[in-house]
Amino acid sequence: MRLVLARCQVDYAGRLTAHLPMATRLLLIKADGSVSVHSDDRAYKPLNWMSPPCWLIEDGDIWTVQNKAGEKLVITIEERFEEVKQELGVEPGLQKDGVEAHLQELLAEHITTLGEGYSLIRREYPTAIGPVDILCRDGGGATVAVEIKRRGEIDGVEQLTRYLELLNRDPLLSPVQGVFAAQLIKPQARTLAEDRGIRCLTLDYDALRGTESDDLRLF
Repeated sequence: MRLVLARCQVDYAGRLTAHLPMATRLLLIKADGSVSVHSDDRAYKPLNWMSPPCWLIEDGDIWTVQNKAGEKLVITIEERFEEVKQELGVEPGLQKDGVEAHLQELLAEHITTLGEGYSLIRREYPTAIGPVDILCRDGGGATVAVEIKRRGEIDGVEQLTRYLELLNRDPLLSPVQGVFAAQLIKPQARTLAEDRGIRCLTLDYDALRGTESDDLRLF
């Protein structure tokens, strides 16, 4: 990461033209090659930018940022006030409350959310094509595979379908039913799941945690 605080003007030429007159701004150059120009407002949104793949050519106080499409961002620097370079290292990513891993843990702890008499066999049940989020038995002793998503979409239903096809080849587990569980299930995903005999379950994260939602409720 490289930060340059400078008085500069910026000219863009590409699909259209744009001009930022001379003023004090923050120039941000990231390791991915992107260059963006920021002012002291607009929150995180830059005044102008060039996304990778692109390259920066510095000719003294004239910077030219160009991409493969021939678009150019020309930054003319009148005065530099500060410059900082810092290696940020590998980004571990944003950890959100309520993502699939935590939902899986909570559902395993409260397995009867799936129905009365359900019992847990194993979380992350291994298969040749990846782990099944939860493998359990229903009240009648039948095997059930559960795929958990924060947002249930068609891709998740397809993923569970592949797991079910593989698990049903195992005579010790077959027949295996499927449950597609998510905080929100898109209508198209629900239609596809139900067409394939997969039960859909909407998860209440706050209820699983044993806490009340802060949202206003009518009842």
